[in-house]
Amino acid sequence: MSAASCTVSHATTAQTSDIRRESELFRAAQLELDRHKWFLSEKAGCDMGQAAIMNWKCKHWWSWCRARLVEHLSGTKYWSELDQHDYDLINRDFHPNRKLVEDIFERVKMGGCQGENLGIILWAQKEGHKMKEVDEILKLIDINSRRIEFFLDL
Repeated sequence: MSAASCTVSHATTAQTSDIRRESELFRAAQLELDRHKWFLSEKAGCDMGQAAIMNWKCKHWWSWCRARLVEHLSGTKYWSELDQHDYDLINRDFHPNRKLVEDIFERVKMGGCQGENLGIILWAQKEGHKMKEVDEILKLIDINSRRIEFFLDL
């Protein structure tokens, strides 16, 4: 690898880091991570450092992001890092079966296995919902493409 390519790579990483520091979503996540690290460190009686960061990443990152997505989709909090066209999506008439949209979104808010597409599909089958409608709604909400990768420096 040439020296020039190393420099470019480093500059790109620095620019990405700057954007993240300016991001409201990433700043909020950093605050949550810092609280978690402080809590675990206090409990252990020493600075837990990287172990606390990895603990938060593994145990809390996806659910924290899911909660931000729910806020954005439901129109309770606008997150500029998420697609602006998705803001308040749930309150729009984007599908004729409004009741099913609300029921599915309640499951999305639950998170965990029940709030993922497979869990929603299994629930819908058990409840006897029309699977074509369930599939249409899941494609419109599209929770899988809205996942945010862990970004904090380790």
